[in-house]
Amino acid sequence: MTDRNIRVEPIDRLAVEDQEVEIVERKGLGHPDSICDGIAESVSQALAQTYLDRVGKVLHYNTDETQLVAGNAAPAFGGGEVIEPIYLLIVGRATQEYETDDGVVHHIPTGRVALEAARDYIDANFPELEFGTDIVVDVKLGEGSGDLQEVFGEDGATVPMANDTSFGVGHAPLTQTETIVYEAERRLNGEYHETNPELGQDVKIMGKREGDEIDITVAAAMVDSYVGGLEEYTEAVEGVREFVTDVAHEHTDREVNVHVNTADDLEEGSIYLTTTGTSAEQGDDGSVGRGNRANGLITPNRSMSMEATSGKNPVNHIGKIYNLLSTRIAEAVVAEVDGIRDLRIRLLSQIGRPIDQPHVADAHVITEDGVAISDVRPEVEGIVDRELADVTDVTRSVIEGELTTF
Repeated sequence: MTDRNIRVEPIDRLAVEDQEVEIVERKGLGHPDSICDGIAESVSQALAQTYLDRVGKVLHYNTDETQLVAGNAAPAFGGGEVIEPIYLLIVGRATQEYETDDGVVHHIPTGRVALEAARDYIDANFPELEFGTDIVVDVKLGEGSGDLQEVFGEDGATVPMANDTSFGVGHAPLTQTETIVYEAERRLNGEYHETNPELGQDVKIMGKREGDEIDITVAAAMVDSYVGGLEEYTEAVEGVREFVTDVAHEHTDREVNVHVNTADDLEEGSIYLTTTGTSAEQGDDGSVGRGNRANGLITPNRSMSMEATSGKNPVNHIGKIYNLLSTRIAEAVVAEVDGIRDLRIRLLSQIGRPIDQPHVADAHVITEDGVAISDVRPEVEGIVDRELADVTDVTRSVIEGELTTF
């Protein structure tokens, strides 16, 4: 067995579920930061697939610097209009020319690939946002660093070399509050939106638990063309509140209070009404990596990496691979090993070292009462080793869209 420097240790702290105060956040699909994450990752997948189709392997690229500049809109009951379009700039590096072993030089239209991917993502996820008029997308992809391209494309290597000395963090299982926040946003932007088109995609959820009382605060953008007046708006807000309350009670017996659009001033007519379903239409800018972590949540009660996961290449960029892999490892350990109450996985790379051999793989475990760390250490070490040995499957899963990055 390869020496992967795996350490399994107890951690002297309360499990998050047992801490007195817990805070959890999720920025929904249409939040400006999430728009950047989603487009950057969509472009990343498209570039990776294009490289595979044309030259048989993924070449060096990163699109994780995508930025959004808010537009200007005039929402109104029954339907308003966009005055100034949202501007989105896809920034990064991408190999545009590659010579294969047979001497054929391949020219890859990275700019066109990026634009098509962005358009497809917008069309698929934002029915009220018209590509080219409501949102304008620009692409600036330069060539990558020669040194990093060499590290990226080690000829004959079955496992890529890490492109950076960096780390990833994952944890499991999710707490009740984390589960509620995550599931509520996903289901609001899924099943609920399908029958309630007045709800836009910009749904931000903040969860706070004090003791056994959970407060969920929802900011939900409403789409003006589906709302005829203030009464319909208040009904739409109440519909969201009732739905989130029902979702919460599926995951907890604790007391739950749900608050929706608390900044509204109905008497003054100041409400969260939009034309396109996102606050990006008026005043809210966005950037890749400023929102959800790789597990889809922002969790100040837990260790987090500040790396932007979306848009990074899925072959050897540790900021992507180790954050996704550490989460996968944590979930696998909790699913397969009995007696674990809380688990944190930290993976540290060293540039130029094979990504299946981290500088350290660190598992911090809180066990259930009556379970000693020695009881679970061999199983935990075995799962960590197994998942590290299969690290390249993360690359495949990302390119095929099986793993989400935000």
